[in-house]
Amino acid sequence: MRHSLRNREPTGGDPFSEEDARHGTEPLLKHNDPKICHTRSMSSQHDGDAAQDSLSPDLVMGEDGRARPPWAASDPLLMEYYDTEWGVPVKTESGVFERLSLEAFQSGLSWSTILRKRPAFREAFADFDPDIVATFDDDAVASLMANPAIIRNERKIRATIRNAQATLKLHEENSYLSDVVWSYASTSLPRPFRLSDIPSRTPESTALAKTLKKKGFSFVGPTTMFALMEALGIVDTHLVGAYHPMESAD
Repeated sequence: MRHSLRNREPTGGDPFSEEDARHGTEPLLKHNDPKICHTRSMSSQHDGDAAQDSLSPDLVMGEDGRARPPWAASDPLLMEYYDTEWGVPVKTESGVFERLSLEAFQSGLSWSTILRKRPAFREAFADFDPDIVATFDDDAVASLMANPAIIRNERKIRATIRNAQATLKLHEENSYLSDVVWSYASTSLPRPFRLSDIPSRTPESTALAKTLKKKGFSFVGPTTMFALMEALGIVDTHLVGAYHPMESAD
């Protein structure tokens, strides 16, 4: 959910090389640059600590007094998501699997569309319990394809089932999807001051994408994985001065 903009449209059949083109209206992504943007010091882009403590000019102040990025500043559903979920650490297996799955379904669509359909997704995919989703067969796929409450894309549905099966294979190796994803956490990305300071992918998200692809996962390109890392709180891309649920008492 990159939550600053993302509309992702796969450009090829290989899930790893699909570079989700994210535009600036949805959460998770902030750029369309297909090249890896390496982490850089943002303090060099504005003057010292005073600038770090000021309000980013890319934020929008809401009537409730909370400063949010443009993607989360007008739609009440996105505002609520940004205020309560985006960037809040998630480490449960089903929680990580759900967000990985929704990132895939969001490809080419707005994040608000996914949020509005999330209750139906949870019902259709057994609350994203990988043990159950991994057992879905062709009849289950047909049933899902007939469900108008979710995104009826067979390729994405089958990818979700394969990803559940890949998750169970990790369990057989005494590993967990959540552990794999969180193992790529990095503290090298400074708190961004401008939207332009936020990369579309990082060396860590690229490495995570490669690892998951080798483990049998689909729809796990570097850009999608960076969006996932933002959503799960693995990297913090809240703009300087933005409302942050982990820092706010109200």
